[in-house]
Amino acid sequence: MEELFRAALVDWLRADTMLAASLNAITEEAPARAALPWLALSASSSADWSGKTHEGREVRVALELQCRGDVPGAAAALVGQIEARIAELPDYLDDLQLVTTRFLRARSEQRSGNRRAVLLEYAFRLILES
Repeated sequence: MEELFRAALVDWLRADTMLAASLNAITEEAPARAALPWLALSASSSADWSGKTHEGREVRVALELQCRGDVPGAAAALVGQIEARIAELPDYLDDLQLVTTRFLRARSEQRSGNRRAVLLEYAFRLILES
C-alpha cells in the first residue's frame, strides 16, 4: 500500500502544471542529474491502520525540496505551492481512499554553495479499496 501511495503522490505532484513549471524535477528519490530546484519523495514509512471492515495504513512521507537562495524566505513560494497541492489531494488515488492528511513538521537548512534544503513531512491515513 505504501508503494502504491508513493507512486500516486509523485504523479499527483507532477500533474500540477504550475508546480512542474517551477521545478526541474519531481521524483520519487533524489535525482542523479537535475538542476535546482527539484523536489523528491525522500523517505516514507507505514504502520497498520486497519479496522474490522477495511485494510488500512498510516503512511508518513518526507518530501525534500532543494533550491538556491541565500535568504531564509528564498524557498517560501515553492513550499507554498507544494503545500497547496498536497492540500488538494483527491479522496481517491488509484485503489486507495485517502481518509486524512496531516502536516507533521518542516525543516529548512542553508547548505554550502548557496543551496537551501527544505524537508516537509506528512502523515496520510489510507484505506485499500477492493
